[in-house]
Amino acid sequence: MISQLRGTLVEATPSVAVLDVAGIGFELGISASTAAQLPAVEADCRLFCRLVVREDALTLYGFATKEERAMFDRLVAVSGVGPRLALAVLSKFSSSQLYSTIMAEDVKGMSTVPGVGKKTAQRLILELKSVFAKGGVAFGAPEVLAGQQGLKPAEMITPVDEARTALLSMGFTPQEVELALNGYDGRDMRVEDLLAAALKRLGMDA
Repeated sequence: MISQLRGTLVEATPSVAVLDVAGIGFELGISASTAAQLPAVEADCRLFCRLVVREDALTLYGFATKEERAMFDRLVAVSGVGPRLALAVLSKFSSSQLYSTIMAEDVKGMSTVPGVGKKTAQRLILELKSVFAKGGVAFGAPEVLAGQQGLKPAEMITPVDEARTALLSMGFTPQEVELALNGYDGRDMRVEDLLAAALKRLGMDA
């Protein structure tokens, strides 16, 4: 089992990272969250991994943190949830945001993930809530939130987070996104304003 890889990052997109490890290029599927945390191309990079074995393919998936990998493991264990859908969930929510969404039984919030309908959202919440309740911080719960199930997940998502996800979905590289949003903390700014400012920095009309 390949649990982690460390090498030179030679390619990065919002959904794929390629690591050169001792002259061998490994292609890994990644979430937008991990993409945003990647270093610059040609820099040293470590990703925690999961190898998914299917009849017709061996596919590697990479994660910036062990917590995100643990979330991936729990998601793909749910009936009807494959690796791509799990990455879509992790691209929408950080580990702590996903924990809060599940514990708050926020079906509407979970349904905002592309490919997740109401029934799938309900199944995810049903199957994961008991696991998260037992695992607590180990599954991404912020320590200050443990046991506070009334907090709404939306309160944890900042305008900068939303702007970052939007820019990644437009096809900008993680490095371009971080450069475009550098210096903005999102306070007193709408997502639309952040995107306009970021696109201006990137040389595009807002």
